[in-house]
Amino acid sequence: MGQIELKAVEKWFGEIQVIKGVDLSIGAGEFVIFVGPSGCGKSTLLRMIAGLEETSRGQVMIDGRDATAEPPSKRGLAMVFQSYALYPHMSVKENMGFSLKTAGAPKAEQEEKVAEAARALRLEEYLERRPKDLSGGQRQRVAIGRSIVRDPTAFLFDEPLSNLDAALRVEMRYEIAKLHQALKSTMIYVTHDQVEAMTLADRIVVLSAGKIEQVGSPRELYDHPANLFVAQFIGSPKMNILPCTVSDGRFALPGGGGGPVTGADGGTQLGIRPEAITLGEAGAGHVDGVVDVTEYLGADAFLIVDCGEPGKLTVRTDGETPLRPGDTVSLNFDDRKLHFFTSDGHALR
Repeated sequence: MGQIELKAVEKWFGEIQVIKGVDLSIGAGEFVIFVGPSGCGKSTLLRMIAGLEETSRGQVMIDGRDATAEPPSKRGLAMVFQSYALYPHMSVKENMGFSLKTAGAPKAEQEEKVAEAARALRLEEYLERRPKDLSGGQRQRVAIGRSIVRDPTAFLFDEPLSNLDAALRVEMRYEIAKLHQALKSTMIYVTHDQVEAMTLADRIVVLSAGKIEQVGSPRELYDHPANLFVAQFIGSPKMNILPCTVSDGRFALPGGGGGPVTGADGGTQLGIRPEAITLGEAGAGHVDGVVDVTEYLGADAFLIVDCGEPGKLTVRTDGETPLRPGDTVSLNFDDRKLHFFTSDGHALR
């Protein structure tokens, strides 16, 4: 199984409310990722599901039963932390099988489950090594393997890759994605890294100040953000936001640019992704500007273009662009990919 449901859950620390009435349903076998800025409550919410934080109000349901008052040991969940928390004096095999040993499982069962987990995580050749003889990525795989042997209802990951360097993060993202495909288990994953969220999740839960801003697939959140917060949080570089006015089916930008638009009357802010802007000769697009900074990334380049009143916009272009700081360019927006928002940040289209 592995279905988890949160019903109006709240968390209070004294008079301070950090989780503000969250409702969320997570299906069996689903990979759900909590993202949001530091202090938004994503780790606290995960710990409430695990039972490591008391739920002040509301219910935590696991496979249809009310687990709100259950201790962590009774919830059937396995948690993988940012810290590997491995026993340094034990081998990889002993670390992975320790929970089974303490639960009194037969030795044959311990060895079978450890062997299965080691195969899934490609740790077979490291079973006799100690943690000090492993790389950071290998240690994290051991920590995950320690959870797998317990055959939990769901896996909870609390920023498991934040201690790894960039190359290892990419490798471990692949490992976790393959693990989910193989186990088909429910996984809830907390991260501040939206690349992890976009590449791993079936659905993303965007949190801000203890509340859910939007829940949806990575593509839904990227293409159809519900508000300005989600629009700028999801995507790297973030969505460009320009002041505008919209009336009678047309939008206007400071300085005179604009064009026709439907369903956005009353909008005061226009959003456009960096890749939805094309470059042309001055005077040919929606706004003109001067290249301020060029960020070369190999296949791609990001241009920071100072457009005066509309502000500085980021444009994603080909890595072979000849443009350099000081060049004047015109920016043309893809009309199909314009986003409009009200003064209070709600999306209009």
